[in-house]
Amino acid sequence: MATMESLIGLVNRIQRACTVLGDYGGEGMSLWEALPSVAVVGGQSSGKSSVLESVVGRDFLPRGSGIVTRRPLVLQLHKIDGGSDYAEFLHAPRKKFTDFASVRKEIADETDRITGKSKQISNVPIHLSIYSPNVVNLTLIDLPGLTKVAVEGQPESIVEDIENMVRSYVEKPNSIILAISPANQDIATSDAIKLAREVDPSGERTFGVLTKLDLMDKGTNALDVLEGRSYRLQHPWVGIVNRSQADINKNVDMIAARRKEREYFETSPEYGHLSSKMGAEYLAKLLSKHLETVIRQRIPSIIALINKTIDELNAELDRIGRPIAVDSGAQLYTILELCRAFDRVFKEHLDGGRPGGDRIYGVFDHQLPAALKKLPFDRHLSMKNVQKVVSEADGYQPHLIAPEQGYRRLIDGSISYFKGPAEATVDAVHFVLKELVRKSIALTEELKRFPTLQSDIAAAANEALERFRDESRRTVQRLVDMESSYLTVEFFRKLHLEPEKNTNTNPNQPGPNADRYNDNHFRRIGSNVSAYIGMVCDTLRNSIPKAVVYCQVREAKRCLLNNFYAQVGRREKERLGAMLDEDPQLMERRTAIAKRLELYKSARDEIDSVAWK
Repeated sequence: MATMESLIGLVNRIQRACTVLGDYGGEGMSLWEALPSVAVVGGQSSGKSSVLESVVGRDFLPRGSGIVTRRPLVLQLHKIDGGSDYAEFLHAPRKKFTDFASVRKEIADETDRITGKSKQISNVPIHLSIYSPNVVNLTLIDLPGLTKVAVEGQPESIVEDIENMVRSYVEKPNSIILAISPANQDIATSDAIKLAREVDPSGERTFGVLTKLDLMDKGTNALDVLEGRSYRLQHPWVGIVNRSQADINKNVDMIAARRKEREYFETSPEYGHLSSKMGAEYLAKLLSKHLETVIRQRIPSIIALINKTIDELNAELDRIGRPIAVDSGAQLYTILELCRAFDRVFKEHLDGGRPGGDRIYGVFDHQLPAALKKLPFDRHLSMKNVQKVVSEADGYQPHLIAPEQGYRRLIDGSISYFKGPAEATVDAVHFVLKELVRKSIALTEELKRFPTLQSDIAAAANEALERFRDESRRTVQRLVDMESSYLTVEFFRKLHLEPEKNTNTNPNQPGPNADRYNDNHFRRIGSNVSAYIGMVCDTLRNSIPKAVVYCQVREAKRCLLNNFYAQVGRREKERLGAMLDEDPQLMERRTAIAKRLELYKSARDEIDSVAWK
């Protein structure tokens, strides 16, 4: 089995690591709180500071009247093999204190840093570690002394504030309560015992300490308390003889004070039979032994908490993304994987599964037909304009049979109107594709941690879409130009074979062959051209969407980031790393999680290896 010192020393190291990483309190139970510690509770002037100094064997706590302890002091004792005593503060990690008068000053200064020079209190703890061959491994939390009355300079709520702070520590199920009461006061009035009874009614977590035994009135003693007749606890009471004020003023060595305390109990007629179970040294060993027992009992629940937290931290890392490797090959692989993730989302928008593709169909099914209907063919093929175009096309010699040049000019002029809707269709689809790129980047979870790469992908995708749009525009323009460059002759030959309807019912007017330039003639030409343009319109209504899909949508699906892939492959390591630059807050969050994860895994392994040896 592991020794008591090794197990408690391990717990101390884990608790200190937790405090360094900020894993101290918060939502739920932290690892720090799951590991048992000793909360020191007592009223003002009950002798709390003297007890702590006796346990440590050093004079290091601030003294004075009123509320001296105004912030919790988390005191971790680390037993070392030989060497000189020294102390370290968590807020000054690179500074080693060997002069304990400086430790006292640092505690006072650090208290004032948060509370100011006032008599206010703060629940922000001070973390102090003391390394010495003369201590046992132990974690103690010195709490502000309980009081009943607010003094000058303190708010009226100070009594309740202190009690709430102390209660928040002692009501935790893993907290061992060290309830300190002065022997020269009635135990029934002890603030520490009263609070301990409320939060630990069974008394299984409470150790009673009776101080100032040497200051009791002559003829009286505290045997009823120490032997458990006045107030019984599950654990034995321990008596302490504090240093006198004269000893404190003379800076009497703490080792000498311990020796003087032992002599007091050994020579006392009242307490001599209890001398082996009295004094600060015995108290420290008793607490340390109990801590070891509690830790062993709690190991299964501690391991369960550690495993649960490890799972939660792993899930959080998976959510925000694992750290990126530093070598260029891994970075290139990561960039390509992120691009493929974006590409998958983009294709889902086009092919279904995500909204977006329907908007492209809406361009073809609604916007293009609507634009074609608005073309000004009625004005272009009005009788007046037809007459003008046909007449100008004939020049000084009128046409003999059919005004072919007039027909061609009317048809060319009409077909040119199709370029507008064709280009508008290209632009509308381009706009939809750009919007889908933007949405796809926003919806690609893997990309959210890399704002620089998001911008690079967006720029590359939009650049590719511009190329596809240009090619699509050239293609639809060719489609329109092809309709002008070669007319469907069969259409007009059929018209020529059809008899011309005679709409002239007036016998006094000349017949249709008498004057080929009458209104009916031009009206018929306009009607013929309009019918042909209708046929062309039907053709383009079908061919323009085909061209747009082929040149834009299909290419966007097939090779949207091909140029980007080629560029990335040629980039140097530094530029690849810059592309994977993350939000600094996210990087800090991941680093903190990774450190906590390492702490919890290490703690689990160490507890397993030490506890069950």
